[in-house]
Amino acid sequence: MLTVVPEDGTPADGPASSPSLIDEIVREGARRMLATALEAEVDAYIAELADQRDEHGRRLVVRDGHAQPRQVMTSGAVFEGGQLIERPTTPPVTQAA
Repeated sequence: MLTVVPEDGTPADGPASSPSLIDEIVREGARRMLATALEAEVDAYIAELADQRDEHGRRLVVRDGHAQPRQVMTSGAVFEGGQLIERPTTPPVTQAA
């Protein structure tokens, strides 16, 4: 059987090869199926416990919701929606003319 070997010498079907389009489609479909199943499980759990209340009449089990991305500032960086945005902690050095 013939195999395609890229210029770097690694076999195309080896572990170093990039995933094919069908693999990416299957992976994304599996991710969506798991997310849908988890959402359904959470909804069923909340519905099952909807009648349980505390002494002030508030529900004991509520959904937390889905928050919009926001910025979180620390002393060294700014995090936005799970991404790190670098922020310098010292002013840039400039040369005198």
